[in-house]
Amino acid sequence: MSGIIGITMGDPCGVGPEISVRALAEMSADDRAATRIYGNLATLEAARKALNVDIDLAPYVVDIKVEGAPLPWGTLSPVAGDAAFRFIEKAVRDAEAGRIGCIVTAPINKEALNLAGHHYDGHTGMLRSLTGSKAAYMLLASERLKVIHVSTHVSLQEAIRRATTERVLATIKAGNDHLKRIGYDKPRIAVAGVNPHCGENGLFGSEDDDQISPAVAAARAEGIDVSGPISADTVFYRAYSGAFDLVVAQYHDQGHIPIKLVAFDTAVNVSVELPIDRTSVDHGTAFDIAGKGIANHGNMNSAIAYARKLVAGKAKQG
Repeated sequence: MSGIIGITMGDPCGVGPEISVRALAEMSADDRAATRIYGNLATLEAARKALNVDIDLAPYVVDIKVEGAPLPWGTLSPVAGDAAFRFIEKAVRDAEAGRIGCIVTAPINKEALNLAGHHYDGHTGMLRSLTGSKAAYMLLASERLKVIHVSTHVSLQEAIRRATTERVLATIKAGNDHLKRIGYDKPRIAVAGVNPHCGENGLFGSEDDDQISPAVAAARAEGIDVSGPISADTVFYRAYSGAFDLVVAQYHDQGHIPIKLVAFDTAVNVSVELPIDRTSVDHGTAFDIAGKGIANHGNMNSAIAYARKLVAGKAKQG
């Protein structure tokens, strides 16, 4: 299994090229040798100039042509949306072939992606489609709080529909397996309720009693250390304080808000249950500051560090 990580540079008009170049420039020589950026060299050179960084990018770039590159910074473009898709597609195929050990994704713009005819709700849906996976779960990881989601980019109404016993159980198991893989012997997992106060015995809805509680019981029967459902207004604080290693959130905002409050610049987005490994920054394309050389690359450094941990774990297993 390859120890190389592949960074996809994201939308060519956003901050992805800059944070990719900055991260590469700051790496040790050994880490840089084990890194490839899947993107467009002309765009990355423009980013390098904007950053005033002195590095020879060519040996570390898998150069994928983009018509008219470098494109204007900060613009919504179907050409950029198609390029972002092609960078990811190439990295996925190389990961499947074992040429790279983990993909680290810089931000894409969903509107540009859809304008280019690639109709996905984001990276996770695209990666699931490209790899033919039936399921993939979004896990947000920070030092003191980790959250895995039962559903993500759907309406709140649809998210409640998706909080089935089967899906909640599968999410618990996926989170448990992932934490074991990164070094937790017996992960302590909490499951957030979907309703206020977990429905207060049916006063505010029956989903927690009818759908979520049975999933927790089934996971416990399989030997998983899991508690819940626990009211969402307390469970994240308890996990942040050290009572739990992972929280299962029922929907996008329930999990994203606490993570972004405590670890906005350092949280890593991890795709769990795909046949390939992928980590990502947890921010957008930031068109308003693209090309100005001021984008914060701390999130990218965190995503790269997590990717190297996954690759090292695979090497030990292999």
